[in-house]
Amino acid sequence: MSSLVQSVDWLAIAPPTIAAVVGLVVLVADLFVSEARKPLLGWLSVAGLTTATLMLLPLLDADRSTFCLVGDEGVCSYTADRFTLVIQFLVLGGALLAALLSVTALKDEGKRLPAGEYWFLFLSSAAGAALLPASRDLATLVVALEVASLPAFALVGLRHGDRKSSEAALKFFLSSVTATAVSLLGISFVYAATGTLHLTLVAERIQNVDGQLHTLTQTGVVLTLIGFAFKTAAVPFHFWVPDTYVGAPLPIAAYLSVIGKAVGFSGLILVTVVALPSYADVWGPALAVLAALTMTVGNVGALRQQATRAYSAVRLLAWSSVGQAGYLLVPIAAAAYSGDAEKSIGSTVAYALMYGAVNLGAFAVAALVGRAHRLNRVADYRGLYASSPLTALLLGFFLLCLAGLPPGIIGLFAKVTVFSAAVDAGLGWLAVVMAVNVVIALVYYLQWTALLFRAPEGEPVKHRLPAPLTAALALTGVLGIALSGAPQLVLRFTGTGLF
Repeated sequence: MSSLVQSVDWLAIAPPTIAAVVGLVVLVADLFVSEARKPLLGWLSVAGLTTATLMLLPLLDADRSTFCLVGDEGVCSYTADRFTLVIQFLVLGGALLAALLSVTALKDEGKRLPAGEYWFLFLSSAAGAALLPASRDLATLVVALEVASLPAFALVGLRHGDRKSSEAALKFFLSSVTATAVSLLGISFVYAATGTLHLTLVAERIQNVDGQLHTLTQTGVVLTLIGFAFKTAAVPFHFWVPDTYVGAPLPIAAYLSVIGKAVGFSGLILVTVVALPSYADVWGPALAVLAALTMTVGNVGALRQQATRAYSAVRLLAWSSVGQAGYLLVPIAAAAYSGDAEKSIGSTVAYALMYGAVNLGAFAVAALVGRAHRLNRVADYRGLYASSPLTALLLGFFLLCLAGLPPGIIGLFAKVTVFSAAVDAGLGWLAVVMAVNVVIALVYYLQWTALLFRAPEGEPVKHRLPAPLTAALALTGVLGIALSGAPQLVLRFTGTGLF
């Protein structure tokens, strides 16, 4: 008789577990730490995220799985393969950079942001985000998605006495809860048709569904896709993004722009390519249309931002992130038509890594400028080179990376990779739409870049660089420059291992 007691591979689950445990430690420590020592909670969180990220290194050698079905070791709920590790690196590394921004933000905000609650929610969300790419059944996937999302609602609205923050949190909450409800309904339909939640078993059984359940299955697939489209901020489910980014503390906006995207897209990849490959004729065209709409609306929205409008810098980055989500959707759509789905998914993961590094860098500069200019307008960046030459050069580099122009070679490389994925899959029309959008994006990225080097109006404002902000800028800058020097390393690193 086989034992029903499962052995747990603690090394495999170490990265998300460490983030969760440190979050609980911070919550308890907050009860005993005096107000003057609250900053120590931030540095404890940074140390915890650093440790969780480093725990990915021992997992590089081989695929590891745990929480497997008794009697079938090949069907597991948690798998640490190459795809998992790359996304976990993006999530935990991105959370670490956002944590460094948060240390300074909490100090500047004073008692408006309670440190203990902030760090507990932040680490809880990071733990859920790190769990999601390793999930290989629909129940674990949904739980991870909600563990990542629920603390994020609270983080957006955590600033005491800020109406704008509360409104942003409510809009984010309502849209995300709607997405979850739609996803759960779709997943329940898929489960009713297949009798299993494990992704690989769903892929096998959904091909042989009884004819009477065919409509139910198709409806389940469509509803599941709609739910994840909300999570990825794909058009027309993007309406919460600009207001949420403006209302949230800036480090949380940075966190959502990268880690939120990683969570949504990794979940979308697992559901479509792993669980529902036989329904590629349903989700392929749908994602292709969503990609075209998302990149177009996002870039046009960013182009319409007025430099003198309050919070226009954050709004521009928010609309830009919607546009970038469109590019990220292209290779996933291409996987439905391509003979090499793994290569297509590798293109999305490679683009996500590039986008994560440079977008967090741009938000780090926005956090620095926002300390002196509370309204954080694009116009406030005029003449930044005169007061902070290195910071201006870094922001210019990050914006050129996002635009895909030299010297931001990694941005150009990532866009060419995504473009070639569309062409190889026979999606020529989508490649044309992408090319047009890249040109549109050049306008607002270059306008902002040029503004950095114009003569300042009045006396240049000196920006004092705190140590955590310096570390975040240095890490993103070094990463962006190193990857621009050897962009081929990204594709070699992002072999997904999903197949």
